[in-house]
Parts: sequence; C-alpha cells; structure tokens
Amino acid sequence: MTASTTAPGLAARAGAAAATSDVLPNDTTLVCDDGRALAASWFEPPQGAARAVAVVHSATGVPRHFYRAFAQWLAARGYAVLSYDYRGIGQSRQGDVRRDVASMADWAVFDMSAALAAAEARRERDGLPLLLVGHSFGGNALGFARGVERADAILGIAAQSGEWRRWPNPDRWLTAAFFYGLIPAVVALFGHAPAWALGGGAQPLPPEVARQWARWGRRRGFSFSDPAMQAHRAFSAVVAPVHLWHVGDDWTYGPPSCVDALAEQFALAAVQRHALQPADVGLARIGHFGAFRRELGPRIWPRLLQPIEQATPALRGAGLREAL
Repeated sequence: MTASTTAPGLAARAGAAAATSDVLPNDTTLVCDDGRALAASWFEPPQGAARAVAVVHSATGVPRHFYRAFAQWLAARGYAVLSYDYRGIGQSRQGDVRRDVASMADWAVFDMSAALAAAEARRERDGLPLLLVGHSFGGNALGFARGVERADAILGIAAQSGEWRRWPNPDRWLTAAFFYGLIPAVVALFGHAPAWALGGGAQPLPPEVARQWARWGRRRGFSFSDPAMQAHRAFSAVVAPVHLWHVGDDWTYGPPSCVDALAEQFALAAVQRHALQPADVGLARIGHFGAFRRELGPRIWPRLLQPIEQATPALRGAGLREAL
C-alpha cells in the first residue's frame, strides 16, 4: 500500500462543480431480494451518453440527498450515477422508525446488493465500467454485498473498521463509551437512535441498526469477524483497484488506523491508501462529512477521483470528461 495526496490530472479543475446544476435526479425504486423497496435516483450525464456507471453508498443514517451535489458532479464527468436510501432512512423509511426491523446486516446484504444489481444491469446493457463509491459504512460494508467483485474500482472515503480498539488515545475511550454506553442507552430510552446522538447529517436509526452497530463496534474484528456475516464475505474476491482515503481531521469516525484496518480486508485487491488533509485544499476543517458538502466539493472531488481513474484501465480508457 502507498500513501498519497495527489491532485493534478484527469479530475483536476478547481471549478469542476460549476456546471452541474442542470443534472437532475431521475427517481426510481430498487426492490431487494427480501421484497423491501428502496428509494433511489439516477443522475445522467447532461451531454452525450454515459461513459461509466457509479454507485454512491451512504454513511450510517445519511440520506441520499446529502450526496446529490457529488452525484451531479460525477454525472457531469460522464458517469451515470445511482444513489439510494437504506431501508429505514430517508425516503426508504416506512412508518415509525421505532418499529422498523431493519439491521445493518440488511443494509449490507440486501440493500447494497440491490443497488449493485441495478448498476450491473446498466453496466451490462451499455458495456460500461463500474465504480463503487462508499462513504464510511458505505465503504466498510461493501465486501458483504453480492456482486462487489465485479466492480472495476472501489473508492472509499472515511470508510473504516469501526472496532473501538482501533482508535488512538484518547478518542479510543470516547468511542468505547459510544458503543458500550451511549448507543445502548438511547435505544433503550427512545426505542431508536435519535439523530442528535449521531452527529453530522445523519437521521434517526431503526433500533436494530443502532444495536448491531454497537455490537460490531464492541466486537474484536468489527463486522468482519461476525459469524453471521461470514457467508456474505467477499472482500477477498475483490481484485480491482481499491483506494481508501482518510480525512486528516476526522478523529471521531475515521482515523488512519481504522481505515488501515479496512484496507487489510481487501487482501487480494490493488489497495492504495490516501490522505485528504484540510490544508492541502485550503480549508481549516473537513471532518467526517465535509468531503461531500456542495460548497467544499470543487476543492475536494477532483483530488479523490484522479488517482482511482488513473489506476483503473477501464476508467482511464473511458475518456471521462472534466466538468467545465
């Protein structure tokens, strides 16, 4: 694995997000293998046919509209982009969140697999390469989704192992308190995990999503060692380029040691590790969620895309255009 903070190249125009406002979502519905319906959106290139397909997998509890500006920017670069809401989140919520039986395992095994199936159908129909983008949980759970090994490239942003022991001191003990104390307590008290307990742009979590997250966080090896998940493990089947970025000031959810622990799961992939430092893009702070904020995107997104496009022959050969 190599560390990098590269910027110039295919995706290096500072104003690249300026021409994306005319990229509007085409809403659709994904149907999972267990029959659950998910709200989703396709973003199509504003000019010409798509040259690649991308799927955006959200962080824990974050609705897909949070990634809208990023999806628009990708579409302006020539990607057909699919984003979606996990069950119990955003427009995929059905009724009272406290009564939703969704789990984190459901998000990975059913919801991610449904999104990958839709993207695979588009990819096969048009003969296009496939890029998977995962933010936080959206990156660390991808190895449980059916069909992940068929992706041409995987880009993880602040995606990590959530085991509390992986955090450096003193954040290690704050993370342990989160998984051992805060999450179990708020679920017992409120019947779900309220948004205020999660921070950022997250929404309330269904109770079993929150409880399973806490169990995995306490577990040595996180979800990767859960016996119930072993039948779905496909991390070692991935041989495509996998680029994992940590954000320099994200000590709450994604410090470098935790991102390194996720990288270890992709044992046969061409893994590269990268760092996104706020100072490198002229910012004082980015944090766990800032990389996807519309106002920061033009400084950040070209930096994230350029290395993975350069490392992936199918993307490099697609002639992806810069958004002007």
